[in-house]
Amino acid sequence: MTVPRPKTDYTRPPKSILRQVGRAIADFDMIREGDRVLLGLSGGKDSLTLLHVLLHLQAHAPIRFGLGVVTVDPEVEGFDPSRLKPYVADRGVPYLFEEHPIMDLAREHMTKDSYCAWCARMKRGTIYSAMRREGYNVLALGQHLDDLAESFLMSAFHGGQLRTMKAHYLNDAGDLRIIRPLVYVRERQTADFARAAELPIIKDNCPACFTMPTQRAHMKGLLAAEERANKTLFRSLLTAMRPLLTEGGIPP
Repeated sequence: MTVPRPKTDYTRPPKSILRQVGRAIADFDMIREGDRVLLGLSGGKDSLTLLHVLLHLQAHAPIRFGLGVVTVDPEVEGFDPSRLKPYVADRGVPYLFEEHPIMDLAREHMTKDSYCAWCARMKRGTIYSAMRREGYNVLALGQHLDDLAESFLMSAFHGGQLRTMKAHYLNDAGDLRIIRPLVYVRERQTADFARAAELPIIKDNCPACFTMPTQRAHMKGLLAAEERANKTLFRSLLTAMRPLLTEGGIPP
C-alpha cells in the first residue's frame, strides 16, 4: 500500500545529521517502503531530534513510510511530559501516550535488576503492545554513537563481553523491527540542534536515574577525557563496533 506524503510542520535538521542518518538507514536497511514507524519519544534532545529527522525524511525521501510517536509515562514523581503533547500535535503526528506505573511495579517485583534495566524492559513491553494494537511494525529509538560507545565499554569492562546496541534487529517475538537511525550521529550534534531549534526538552526525563551517578556517566567521562587527546577516537570505536551493530544479521 502506498503511504501518502504528509503535510507537516518541522524544523529542518543540519545537513550533517541528515547525511549521517541517511547513510545509516541505507547501510542497515532500516526503513522500507510502506513501513509504519513508531518513534519512542522520551522528551530528551536525542529523540526530539530524531522526530524532526524522520519528519524531514518522510517529506523528502524516495521511500514512503508512516510515522507515529509514543511516550511511556512511568508515573515517576518529577516526570512531566505535558510539553510534549501540544508539540507533537502541532507537528501533525499521531501520538500515543501510554501510562504505566513502572516505579510501583518495581517496588513490588524487582529483584536483582537495577531500576534502569527494569524500567527499560517494562517500557519496551508497553511500546510493543501499543505497536501491535495500532498497527506499527518498526520502532525507532534515539540512541546515538556516544551511547553505543558507552555501552561497548560497559560491556567490556563489567561484563567481559564485546557487545553494544544493534542498529537494526528483530524483537524476540520476531514480529517487530527495532532501528536506531542516529548510530552515526554524535551527542553534541543533537545537543546543538536542540538548542538551535528550541526543542521542548524535558531535561530530567528519568528523575529516578538522575538521583545517583551511573556506570554510563562514568564511561561518558572516560570517553570525553580520551577524546581530548585522540580526536579520531569515535571513528576508531565505530570501526571496532561495526560488526556488533549487525550481529545476527539485518532482519529480512
